[in-house]
Amino acid sequence: MNSDLLEGFCQDCQMRNIKSVRTYKLYINQYLELLDSRSKNANSADRSDLKEFLTSLRQRGLKQSSIEKAFTGLSSLYTYMVDEDLIADNPITSFKRRYLRKYKDENTSDARQIISVEQASHLVNSTLNSRDKAILVLLFKTGMRRSELCSLDLADVDLENMTLKLKPTPKRSNRMLFFDNEAEYVLRAWLQFRKTKDRRGTPALFLSREGGRIGSKAICTLVEKHASRVGLHNPESKCLEDRFSPHCCRHWFTTHLIRAGMQREFVKELRGDIRHEAIDIYNHIDKKELKESYLAHIPQLGI
Repeated sequence: MNSDLLEGFCQDCQMRNIKSVRTYKLYINQYLELLDSRSKNANSADRSDLKEFLTSLRQRGLKQSSIEKAFTGLSSLYTYMVDEDLIADNPITSFKRRYLRKYKDENTSDARQIISVEQASHLVNSTLNSRDKAILVLLFKTGMRRSELCSLDLADVDLENMTLKLKPTPKRSNRMLFFDNEAEYVLRAWLQFRKTKDRRGTPALFLSREGGRIGSKAICTLVEKHASRVGLHNPESKCLEDRFSPHCCRHWFTTHLIRAGMQREFVKELRGDIRHEAIDIYNHIDKKELKESYLAHIPQLGI
């Protein structure tokens, strides 16, 4: 029963083009194995089973973010079961609210590193590789996610209007992003060099060493490499405040726009945050005004 359920769920995810199905499957399979050991099916599981699963994840030393990802996967499974009329309600929402949110709030070591504008400037300007420099600048200047950067194609970038359009994803509302003169400068430098590296006619904006589309893991590796070089990343530390990842650039983007005085509604729009309240759909932000505010508030890195 549990194996059939997992197979049906994975097929449903593929039909809906859910990219994170592999990660979900990993954690869901562990959960279903726990249920099998208790001679239970997913539709007969109760809160005690969820507690046991949460305890097992914590005993394995998983980070809070990984535990939350596991329960996001379980929530997707139970939502699928509700849609298929296998159960009446999704139990994960109330479980996460009671057992995960409080744990996260008390876990003060889970705060990511926020670097200064000067530190970001030093990181970028000390990076000589044109591709790596362009990647760092775009992460800082747009606040996009690592996966969003990987999926960028040449056709998505408009250098004249200093805009780029992201691929649609479930996590993002606004797909149109802006960049400034500094980002335009490093992008043009990379595109000039890219002509000598693209032997396959690859549409991707950023290429791997082999000439194909750069991968998410490679982005993480290069960001950590350059951050380590200037003393911003300690790979040996388990504390997030001592580590610098691509996601730290998104935190930097958000933090320094707010500190510069940008309206929070504009910051949320640029971040592409999903609108959770019904009234948000009536809040139409003028793109021209948004771009003007962005250019007025985005920190300069002295490139």
